Amino acid sequence: MALLIRVLLAWMAFFSAGLALASVPETPSPTSLQAKYVSLGERLQHNPFRRALALDSSESSSDLKGDIYALVDHPFSTVSAALNGAEEWCDVLILHLNTKHCHATTDKTRTTLTVYIGKKTPQPIDDAYPIEFSYHVAAATTKYLEIQLNAEKGPLSTRDYRIQLQAMPVGDDRTFLHLTYSYAYGLAGRLAMKSYLATIGRGKVGFTLTGEQSGGQPEYVGGMRGLAERNTMRYYLAIDAYLGALPAATPLQLQKRLQSWFNATEQYPRQLREVDRTAYIDMKRREYLRQQTAR
Repeated sequence: MALLIRVLLAWMAFFSAGLALASVPETPSPTSLQAKYVSLGERLQHNPFRRALALDSSESSSDLKGDIYALVDHPFSTVSAALNGAEEWCDVLILHLNTKHCHATTDKTRTTLTVYIGKKTPQPIDDAYPIEFSYHVAAATTKYLEIQLNAEKGPLSTRDYRIQLQAMPVGDDRTFLHLTYSYAYGLAGRLAMKSYLATIGRGKVGFTLTGEQSGGQPEYVGGMRGLAERNTMRYYLAIDAYLGALPAATPLQLQKRLQSWFNATEQYPRQLREVDRTAYIDMKRREYLRQQTAR
């Protein structure tokens, strides 16, 4: 029974962390990304996020998906160089509260990211849950970048994990990004998510407006879609914080990334506030040092 409880708690943390999976492979391309950018013109300019960003999510009986489209003030050459590497992705992923460790390895056939997911508080690696993602550069040209992280299966009937990033230049100094998180699950996975949402995840919401409360306050999507939206945003903000810290001197970049990520999440306290600044930065500095030592 103790082992079962530990597995369920770890899996609740896993869903809370919002790792990406996909049940239906897509066939993205530079052309489709350009078309999406054009179609989102109005939403990128006028939205509640106080930045050039659009967020979509979907839920079916067997999968969840979150998409963020964003225009960032970094040249495409900078973005492509910064995000075209497995170790760099570990430095991005560690910014998320629930990522306790990330380790990249390469052999003759593939590059793998082992990502350990756990609690929002300090935690030994052995108590976190490891998920192995294959890292694949699907395209890297002067006009288009596509990175894919995939895992065929996970615990409790989950499968087809996927993280995908697309990027293209917009003018000389900006880049359009598309970040996708999605996953497929069976009965055990759905029950684990429902258990999380009925306990420690109760009352948490996403970003999509669904109506207005009696007092005039906005009402946001909850449940599993809300969960997907919160964590899609957390991982996007990690990418944005990583890019924003690049101009700083190398010894100062980590502190810049941590401060930027926390400040960005505080813009959306209803959805993303979990811990205070000092607790987050102290925990992440230790986790980053542990990650660098393992390298």
